[in-house]
Amino acid sequence: MIRLYMSMSLDGFITGPDDRPGQELGRGGGRLFNWLDDRHGTGVNAQIYAEALATGAVIAGRRTFDLAGQWNGDHHDGVPIHILTHQTDLPSPPGTARYYNDVTTCATEARAAAGDRDILVHGAGTAQSLLAAGQLDEIEVHLVPVLLGSGRRLFDDQYVELEPLRQLKGQDATHLRYRVLK
Repeated sequence: MIRLYMSMSLDGFITGPDDRPGQELGRGGGRLFNWLDDRHGTGVNAQIYAEALATGAVIAGRRTFDLAGQWNGDHHDGVPIHILTHQTDLPSPPGTARYYNDVTTCATEARAAAGDRDILVHGAGTAQSLLAAGQLDEIEVHLVPVLLGSGRRLFDDQYVELEPLRQLKGQDATHLRYRVLK
């Protein structure tokens, strides 16, 4: 199962404005991750965090990968990291990461690497590419009660029907999971 995990403001932004190196989440964007303060507890937020860390592979976009400091070569537990990029002449990435130019090849290899475990997706562009290619199975949004006003939107110009699967109210976020109807 390829599942997007993404924190998002009520007005649809996954970063604040001016996201860049040194200000990776944009102005005010760090607010989207306050719910993670409760990730080591016993409540809903801890459950959601544990589910994300139980995944067997990661797919992310190059921009996300680079802004996250390439996760120092290990997103979690040494799982393979599959990075979608438009560039072809890149040096080898650190750790278990590998670059891909083709979304279908990336998804196929991530599924093989994850085995019977789910695949965690990071990045708006990556989610949009996987969705357009028919490779994104589920979307999990951690909806945060804030209006950022501007920044990077999660989805633009795509009409997709979704089936609600789960709604959990955590501290400082409501976790919504949907199946992508193809």
